[in-house]
Amino acid sequence: MPELPTESVQPANDTTRFIEARDLATVRAFVRAGAVTLGLPAHRADLLALAVSELTTNTLQYTSGGGLVRVWAQAGQVVCDVVDTGPTRSSGDMPPAGSIRGRGLAIVDRIVDEVATTTVPDGTLVRIRMNL
Repeated sequence: MPELPTESVQPANDTTRFIEARDLATVRAFVRAGAVTLGLPAHRADLLALAVSELTTNTLQYTSGGGLVRVWAQAGQVVCDVVDTGPTRSSGDMPPAGSIRGRGLAIVDRIVDEVATTTVPDGTLVRIRMNL
């Protein structure tokens, strides 16, 4: 399991790990509850949980070993990291309507305020932010 980079990272309020699909409901509840506790309005916390669900589902579909999620507040934002052992993924354009797959990362781009992807020693860290 990759470790989180320590530079420029505020201490996490909480962290959870996920290994298999049955963990996703727990991850969504963890993110939503943490975001609301940190001051994000409920409807925005739901969007953050959706974004994390898309990221963690990609992790389970395309990597091995699961990953971890952490949530904290920093500089007027709720910040959420999703870390896994997979390669760096790029987000971007929404695929054509007839496409069966490929919308997850495009959805994440559209529903959060900021997305950044960083390569870490053993994988990838996707950091998403939502303004409080």
